[in-house]
Amino acid sequence: MKLISAIIKPFKLDEVREALSEVGVNGLTVTEVKGFGRQRGHTELYRGAEYVVDFLPKVKIELVVDDKLVDQAIEAIQNAARTNKIGDGKIFVTNVERVIRIRTGEQGESAI
Repeated sequence: MKLISAIIKPFKLDEVREALSEVGVNGLTVTEVKGFGRQRGHTELYRGAEYVVDFLPKVKIELVVDDKLVDQAIEAIQNAARTNKIGDGKIFVTNVERVIRIRTGEQGESAI
């Protein structure tokens, strides 16, 4: 099992969720986050005053999938979240040693 964490632009969330649903992902967790990468934020103008926005709003999606679904899930996220502009985001994949469903005590794949 793998944990896929993706940082994407907020307006792409619905497209990514639908794409993941189509490849068989049953559930995910979404968190509103702020951050920056190479772009280092940007400058905005508000009522004549210029100010720097260091941390840009993003959405973090986390999902645990079986090893056989990892490549399909990554491809779905990439295709749905891509705008071909700077700041599209990142995908991180890590190993998951154990999953336990709290309500039933199920473990492993059946707990996903």
